[in-house]
Amino acid sequence: MSHRILALALVLAAASPLAAQIPQSEYADRRARLAEALPDGAFLSLGAPEPAADYLPFAQATRFRYLTGFTEPDAALLMLKQGGRVTGTLFVLPNDPATETWTGRRAGLAAAQRTTGLPTRPIEALEQVLDSLLTAGTPLAIALNLTESGDTLAHEQLFLQALTRGHTDARIVEASAPVMRLRGTKSAAEQDLLRKAVAITVTAQQEALRLVEPGMNEFEVQALIEYTFRRNGAERPGFASIVGSGPNSTALHYSANDRFMQAGDLLVMDIGALYGGYSADVTRTVPVSGTFTPEQRAIYQIVRDAQAAAERQVRIGGPMRALSDSATAVMAAGLTRLGLIDGPRATYDCGPDQQCLQLRMYYMHGLGHGIGLDVHDPDQYEATGRIAAGSVFTIEPGLYVRENLLEILPDTPGNRALAQRIGGAVRAHANIGVRIEDDYVITARGMERLSTAPREIAEIEAAMRKPYAGPAPRDPARVEWYRQVGGAQP
Repeated sequence: MSHRILALALVLAAASPLAAQIPQSEYADRRARLAEALPDGAFLSLGAPEPAADYLPFAQATRFRYLTGFTEPDAALLMLKQGGRVTGTLFVLPNDPATETWTGRRAGLAAAQRTTGLPTRPIEALEQVLDSLLTAGTPLAIALNLTESGDTLAHEQLFLQALTRGHTDARIVEASAPVMRLRGTKSAAEQDLLRKAVAITVTAQQEALRLVEPGMNEFEVQALIEYTFRRNGAERPGFASIVGSGPNSTALHYSANDRFMQAGDLLVMDIGALYGGYSADVTRTVPVSGTFTPEQRAIYQIVRDAQAAAERQVRIGGPMRALSDSATAVMAAGLTRLGLIDGPRATYDCGPDQQCLQLRMYYMHGLGHGIGLDVHDPDQYEATGRIAAGSVFTIEPGLYVRENLLEILPDTPGNRALAQRIGGAVRAHANIGVRIEDDYVITARGMERLSTAPREIAEIEAAMRKPYAGPAPRDPARVEWYRQVGGAQP
């Protein structure tokens, strides 16, 4: 067997079970479109490794899952392309009754072939197949996924070391970009899974609104949120749940979730259920006491107005940059009115001979991102700059007034003067962190907001007045969702 190029993409990320709503034909189409973007040769995608201890949780690599739908550990996809003809083989763990006593039943070769439509071979055969290709002098292309967990990345690196040992002349080229481009456009089946993930997340947000009260710990809210995820059919959270109150509301990715909430605090809940492998990402900011203070209300309304301004810019073919520009303008004008910045284009000394917008003292992240198999998933606008059907993304403006803001500014004459001008406003709004995040899908008909949890001030306060009397009854209609996902397992 000879090939001009061996395109090895060790594509790994995070996810879980096979989604029954995505048919074999769609996975086959993804592989066919990927093959069109590759030269003749071979393409290898590795699944995530089995955890070192069998009692630890496992999450499948998302790039591998995107191409196969297979969710068991220590699997691999090998595609061969020669003269326009493409074949694929799935390498999997064979059945092993002794091991399955501990870890549960494996699919094995026969069931893996039925569920994926791919010919299967034992994973032990992969090394010999690849070694023969390298021995024949076939070049090697690899795409290391540096966003993986330490265990997965270590597995990837060790695999490469073993594969290239004795093949010192192997050329290494990149091969992950075509997969990421394909993932940027979400199919109808993917959109359906994301709608379900978002619906579960909205239910959790609504449950939390009724639960929150002063004296409660953040982890109590987190526990209810994640219980609601699983009870409604989600595999797990799509990312570490952020439940931050008071000063923690101003930390963007705070996830310790162990502070006792106090009257007068704000609570930021940035959460997302993972359903069928696809992650939602919905954020709500609520007053722990049930009513926003005037200062909280002012910051909250600026953020909400910024989100609405961005939403008005969404149109098929329109520039994604317009959303960010509109939201930024609203936030800059609002902070100027509150005396937190000198003006929309005012700057401060942020480094030696460097000026930064004062707005960035309070708004230091982007407006949004794609969602999908990863909570920060590729989207087509990243390549084109424009919105198109098949995009699914978030809009999440936020403002964060850290109580130590004036202390952490570089000590310069200009910043000292700035602190004198804005110090009163900073102290009045200290520990107010507000983020509002919703999920949107773009179809041929235009924009659809998927996340319908209360977000207007009056809606939130009204929802929090309802007494908490335990988890809401499970929606019987969702039982079929569970069957669809769980039924996909062999």
